[in-house]
Amino acid sequence: MSFVSFVSFVSSVFSVIELAVANETRSMQDPPNDNPSRTTLALLAGGAGTRMGLPKSRLTLAGLPILQYLHTRFNWPGPTLLITAPGFEKPPASHLFTREAPDPVAGLGPLRGILTALESAETDIVVITTVDMPNVSPTQLYWLSNQLASRPESLAIMLRPAGVDSPIEPFPSAFRRSDASLIASRLSAGHRSVQQLAQNPAITLLTAPSDWPASTWLNLNTPEDLATFFT
Repeated sequence: MSFVSFVSFVSSVFSVIELAVANETRSMQDPPNDNPSRTTLALLAGGAGTRMGLPKSRLTLAGLPILQYLHTRFNWPGPTLLITAPGFEKPPASHLFTREAPDPVAGLGPLRGILTALESAETDIVVITTVDMPNVSPTQLYWLSNQLASRPESLAIMLRPAGVDSPIEPFPSAFRRSDASLIASRLSAGHRSVQQLAQNPAITLLTAPSDWPASTWLNLNTPEDLATFFT
């Protein structure tokens, strides 16, 4: 092999190595969703917070309004929806979200919030979590979006935590916008349970990855729950 050929060969090897390193670095930096900008993140924040003593959308975490805390934590690359309720509109830091969409009717619970999110979204997939679940991570939300995107036959992905006889947890979850008609019909029939949606064969119930901590499903319902979050 001539010197020129040798130099050319070495250069090509280094080019391949540089490309591999660049791809690996990019895979570590990019979110695990191929098209996260095409997924809407909806945050349900319409609860009155009776047991907490104030609306949960007006809580403060780490010295920040809870909506600002969560918006910064998620750092979502796509559209964001804040779902509120009549009488609880425009909570602190609500302006950070792409859009606020109040439920048209108060008192119908989180299933109405899901329907409002689906009716307000402009993307096919909507990942939904709640204002009172501050331990949900963006990685978990990306995972949910990926799971639904890989199952075109499914209208939604719902979860139960890993473990024997774990109950179905309504949030976080992922829904297709086309699921709105199913949810509207259930509300019209007086069915308000989010968990019971998992009985529909078009909705996929998965076990959450075993490395998701149990604290993922911490709900801030009372001042004691809030104290637990800070410990």
